[in-house]
Amino acid sequence: MKFTKTIVSCLLALGCFTANAQEKQEQIVNEFNPHWYVQIQPLGAQHTLGEISFNDLLSYNFQIGGGYNFTPVWGARFSVNAWQSRAGLEKMSGATYDWKWNYVAPMVDGTMNLSNFFFGYKPERFFNLSALLGVGLNVAWHNDEAQDVKTVLLNGSTTGYNQNLDHLWDGTKCRLAARVGLMGDFRIDENLSLGLELQANTVNDHYNSKRAGNSDWYFNGLVGLKWNFGKTNTTKTVPAPAPVERVIERVVERVVEVPAKPAETPVVVEKAVKREPLRRDVFFTINSRTITATEMVKVEEIADYLKKNPDAKVTISGYADKGTGNKAINDRLSTQRANTVADVLVKKLGIDKSRIVTIAKGDSEQPYSTPSLNRVSICIAE
Repeated sequence: MKFTKTIVSCLLALGCFTANAQEKQEQIVNEFNPHWYVQIQPLGAQHTLGEISFNDLLSYNFQIGGGYNFTPVWGARFSVNAWQSRAGLEKMSGATYDWKWNYVAPMVDGTMNLSNFFFGYKPERFFNLSALLGVGLNVAWHNDEAQDVKTVLLNGSTTGYNQNLDHLWDGTKCRLAARVGLMGDFRIDENLSLGLELQANTVNDHYNSKRAGNSDWYFNGLVGLKWNFGKTNTTKTVPAPAPVERVIERVVERVVEVPAKPAETPVVVEKAVKREPLRRDVFFTINSRTITATEMVKVEEIADYLKKNPDAKVTISGYADKGTGNKAINDRLSTQRANTVADVLVKKLGIDKSRIVTIAKGDSEQPYSTPSLNRVSICIAE
């Protein structure tokens, strides 16, 4: 009997040691650092939308720019795109005419890192895809070739062309411009990446000198390098929350000889055992409500606690990182994170939903000083 009790005690002690070791695991997180960058894109081509052959409307293009990434998702950029645009027209007989002019386009863009938005911030990701939306100016000059084409047509040396040059311009013209585009960056190291950019730019109907009744468009494809200044991220080791003490009651049998008293009924006195609350913090990645395999262990521990204590309940408070997204997005994320933990407890682990209370904190409260750790559902069972 004594040997059996000794074995049981050792197993209980080993279980306590293992649980405490799991609870005290540290977490390594990558904290994003806002930073400046410059881009040089000397290899580029432009196609101006038109009615003649695609190759006849191609020209060289380049761009330089610089920007600032405020968060893993959002940033801003100023760029200058320049060189040459082309246009053309076709006669009904099949003869074609084309001309070119110079331009420079300073633009301000807002950028959104789609890879970080949908899949979470990973500083060592090899490829990042971003979207951009911008406005600015298009300053054009040297439109002499268009004037020469119109002179030929008006002199009557050719007739029957099906496009007009009613919007012919000369000198220097400054027009509002807008663009949308995609940028793909291939990581070389923390500071350097090789980039590919595709843009669609629009200006008013006067840009190519032809009257068409709609905006004119030109499309740019650019290849170049981007250099990030300073450290773009910091690796931090975050200690786990203080472990919650577990109370394990060990029952030891003891035989006491008492004189028989047939007329009396034995009285059993039960000693109440104090129950400590259980806290588990379930962490999520950026813009996610999915529970990872590592965090699922914590949800299972909450379920075990509730099953061993039938009168206990759990309060689940969802949070979101204030430095990412806006109030509407963070309110939705915190609600989803709290509800996700509750759904797993009810649907997968068999806990009655009446024992669960969910609260959405949004980004109004930040329980952790490290921003990325506030993507969390804090669960307290008692």
